[in-house]
Amino acid sequence: MVTGTLDPALDQRAAYAAAAAVLDPEVPVLTIEDLGVLREVQVRDDGSVDVTITPTYSGCPAMQTIEDDVCTALRDAGHPTVRVRTVLSPAWSTDWMSEDGRRKLREYGIAPPNPTSGARPGGPVALTLGVRPDVVACPQCGSTRTTELTRFGSTSCKALWRCESCREPFDHFKAI
Repeated sequence: MVTGTLDPALDQRAAYAAAAAVLDPEVPVLTIEDLGVLREVQVRDDGSVDVTITPTYSGCPAMQTIEDDVCTALRDAGHPTVRVRTVLSPAWSTDWMSEDGRRKLREYGIAPPNPTSGARPGGPVALTLGVRPDVVACPQCGSTRTTELTRFGSTSCKALWRCESCREPFDHFKAI
């Protein structure tokens, strides 16, 4: 038998913690909170939970798995009724990724995204012509002598880079 707490704030925090601990199926060292995919967790008076998530991009194939894992985590935490809503606006940005998430990516061997211009959310997006100013540090040795090999990495979120110092190829999580 699952029993709830008497304090609604504790239920809210516990439900948020359960949802926030769900791992990203493509980069399993990151939680959906680390990624900034988890937007809101709301416990209703009847004990049901509404969760709002935003995909890293509209075609992300991991979203159904994330939704299923959120439902399982919250049911295991004592909430039999869970509704997961996916919202596309405002669009997810790598600026929503936590510093802890960026650190975990680096330790996992994936170069984290650089911060964007800060013009988000909902504001104008500056466009420039010419050489992109991205400086990507190698997650293996830290060198910034790196070269993009292709914009298409092992997933749509990543590009393939190579370090000119240690010669290791590595994924770079694209900044959006």
